[in-house]
Amino acid sequence: MVAAGIHPATRSIASGSHYSSAGAYPLVPGLDAVARTPEGRLVYTGFVQDPYGTLAERMAAPLRARFPLAEGAAPEPVAGGINPGLSTWLPLRARSAEVEELGTVLVLGVTGTAGYLAVQNARLLGATRVIGVGRNPAGLERAIAAGADTVAFTGDQGTDADALTTALGDTAPSLVLDLVWGGPAEVAFHALTRQKSDATDISFVQIGSGAGESAAVPASLLRSRKFRISGSGAGSVSPADALSQIPAYVEMICDGRVQVPTRAYPLSKVAEAWAAAAESGPRVVVVPDRG
Repeated sequence: MVAAGIHPATRSIASGSHYSSAGAYPLVPGLDAVARTPEGRLVYTGFVQDPYGTLAERMAAPLRARFPLAEGAAPEPVAGGINPGLSTWLPLRARSAEVEELGTVLVLGVTGTAGYLAVQNARLLGATRVIGVGRNPAGLERAIAAGADTVAFTGDQGTDADALTTALGDTAPSLVLDLVWGGPAEVAFHALTRQKSDATDISFVQIGSGAGESAAVPASLLRSRKFRISGSGAGSVSPADALSQIPAYVEMICDGRVQVPTRAYPLSKVAEAWAAAAESGPRVVVVPDRG
């Protein structure tokens, strides 16, 4: 192991709260990593067989899941960025293949790493406008720097729906990337219901549920406009599709087209890293101890 990210899914799988968690213990957490092969090549990898994970000095990764890094590339951004980056890159690519242009993309939960990468991904794929919503001021500033218009949520659904309705104006998003679900999703549903109905086909993709496992969908929204809800996750995206996009995304991180902020902890301080990963900020990455 050269660098391994502690992603929200890493924590929830280990705790048993993730839908894909086997709930069997003991286990070694970790979904993916940048590792050095016996031949000395740095590769992005994962798909380690349970109960083993990537937060370890060594791992047994299948040959089909080894993607080389460019010579001299920093391993930490790749280890920290592939998991959150692909979570929005895959639905963005799928949507861009369905429409002539992406138009407006709405990102719910823009202040985290996945949201920050979602703004960059949408811009790379030609979105004319990205609107990001969230509550953390520093995360909102980061999203603005990446090219998003932002809406600061307060936690009051009525106030937040007013603000989002104003930000959307007369233009409905062609794609909503929902990284949080719960209350923020309900705010988006109400804001979109208030909008004047038009011919825009809205695709709402549910990706993360940090704000709650449930959200009420107004019947009037489903009846008043073209609106569909789908999910993007381990059970809804084929492994072949995900694997096919990893080389290109690794390359974009390595050459700087996608910027991934990280903070590194040595493996000997993995408990500190685990706790830090629960807080907002750059993605936490574990690296080997330096002798």
